[in-house]
Amino acid sequence: MAKIHLDELNPHMKAKQEELLGKFEKESKTRTFDHVLLVKMVYYLTIGIALYHFITSFIGYPATHLHRSLHVAMMLFMTFFLYPFSKKSPRKTIPWYDILFALLAVSVAVYVWVDYINFINRMGSPNTMDVVMGTILIVLVLEASRRISGWPLVILSLIFLLYGLVGRNLPGILMHRGYTWRALVNHIFINTEGIYGTSVDVAASYIFLFIMFGTVMNKCGMGRFFNDLALAFAGSSKGGPAKVAVIASGFLGSINGSAVANVVTTGTFTIPLMKKTGYSKEFAGAVESSASVGGQLLPPIMGAAAFIMAEMLGVKYGVIVISATIPALLYYLGILVQVQLRASKKNLQGIPKEDLPKVGEVMRERGHLLIPIAFLLYMLLFSGATVIFSAFWAIVATIVVSMTRKSTRMTFTQILDAFSEGTRAVVSVAVACAVVGIIIGVVSLTGFGLNMANAIIQLGQSNLMLTLILTMVTCMILGMGLPSIPAYLITATMAAPALVKLGIPPIAAHMFVFYFAMFANITPPVALASFAAAGLSGGDPMKTGLQSVKLSLAGFIVPYMFIYNTALLLIDTTPLVAIRVSITAIIGVCMIGMATEGYLFTTMNTLLRILAFVGSLLLITANVVQDAIGLAFLVLIVLYQRHLANKTKQSSEPLV
Repeated sequence: MAKIHLDELNPHMKAKQEELLGKFEKESKTRTFDHVLLVKMVYYLTIGIALYHFITSFIGYPATHLHRSLHVAMMLFMTFFLYPFSKKSPRKTIPWYDILFALLAVSVAVYVWVDYINFINRMGSPNTMDVVMGTILIVLVLEASRRISGWPLVILSLIFLLYGLVGRNLPGILMHRGYTWRALVNHIFINTEGIYGTSVDVAASYIFLFIMFGTVMNKCGMGRFFNDLALAFAGSSKGGPAKVAVIASGFLGSINGSAVANVVTTGTFTIPLMKKTGYSKEFAGAVESSASVGGQLLPPIMGAAAFIMAEMLGVKYGVIVISATIPALLYYLGILVQVQLRASKKNLQGIPKEDLPKVGEVMRERGHLLIPIAFLLYMLLFSGATVIFSAFWAIVATIVVSMTRKSTRMTFTQILDAFSEGTRAVVSVAVACAVVGIIIGVVSLTGFGLNMANAIIQLGQSNLMLTLILTMVTCMILGMGLPSIPAYLITATMAAPALVKLGIPPIAAHMFVFYFAMFANITPPVALASFAAAGLSGGDPMKTGLQSVKLSLAGFIVPYMFIYNTALLLIDTTPLVAIRVSITAIIGVCMIGMATEGYLFTTMNTLLRILAFVGSLLLITANVVQDAIGLAFLVLIVLYQRHLANKTKQSSEPLV
């Protein structure tokens, strides 16, 4: 039998992949031109945009407004060329109104560049032309977001714009002094707290470069390397295909940053394998969606969220990576424990070893592709170089290292293709960051963020646990249907300040809201990643979503763990304390898996499942007494279940 490779898809599955991307990830539904001139024009435009960002990352960016306005103009231009106005709009050609929109986007950047000094000097007192151009930019950004991501972000932005205008007439904590449209445009357009704010700055630098890094890595075969390595390591173990899905999706998700894209990329192969092994349709889909969402929590790249978090908190990138590592590993451990227990309970075997690639073969063929990642981590964590400079040289290193073997060697055309694909992948993220800038601008101008924080604290009656629960619910509502980066930006602006005001370290507060903003992708009723996985597995979408929540239960509890026990984030702690709390957290996560699956050696009764869950909660804090009680529960469960398993085994043995 031929060896299995995770990237080998039959035509039917490839068509299914494209269908699901178009259905659940609107960012992937772009025009496909049939005229060769249009194809070439878009191709070379995307390469030119990529080269601008790539070269300026090395030689230095233009002044703040110049660089950000040009970046936004480029992204809007490509949006109106690539994304149709509606389902009925032409998909093979570009209609006249989209050309007009694209030119208007460019005209805003030209306006900023031509009158740059006077433009900056008018900050606080914009003239009529500033208001006109700012209004055009706001309308274009909203329309671009609607085309790419749908209505959720647009509606939220319009609500905040309306709030900025009529806030003086609102009751209670919602009331503010009220602002004219001129004042709003000044803050959103000319100031650096609106569209040209931090979110666009990060998109124009870190995000662009790291998405390019991902497309270059993918072009030289990194995706297949991760997939084959996961198959080689875990494919033959009990329930192997599910473990392969978890490992491969984690690696890929950290780089590509899109839960839905990750689901349909690896899920087109892993989900059928899981079903063939014996997992149910819903469980197979849930494993893939849970693991794909977790990729955005996993260092080193975290789907680009690490760079945004570092920028917002004003800390070094390495601090975010170090703090995020243990919680992310605990999340994946929680999924793997449930997968293992489910496989043991149902006696689900793995794939025969002879059908799998060998670790040695995989490493010899593509192991050198780990060198650019190691180089990137060295640059980011130890060299003292900036993130942007590190990303530039990581891309260069990837191209150079890929040339050392024929199987990964890229031609000049393939390098250009990777740059072009990188630009196309950035467009949706960049536009989302621009529209979030509108929301953040209104929040900062009106003081809504502070009012929101005060409201959450008042509702929580200054009780930390109640405030955390309210913050969790707020983040999951705000994150519904949104891409990961804007979901984090919005929740970090509105929900994180409440936790900081209660004395939670800023990194812990931001990590908490980030986790729950991400989980909106798998939590019904709007669970895009779970629904996409259900489309592949043929399972019921809502049942798949609920199963995803069950699989990710450890991930719902881990944020509470690091809030009550910041040593898990390696904040102000000693190595011994960090080791102790990590061990108790690992035990707690395993006990969650036991409680959820109801299995350890043999089936667990309801009382033991409750005991396991309570024990896991006792291990949340760093309290030694609670840890001791939780561990005592574990010992009791293990001894009883081992006794029960031995008794069952003896009773089933035939008498001689």
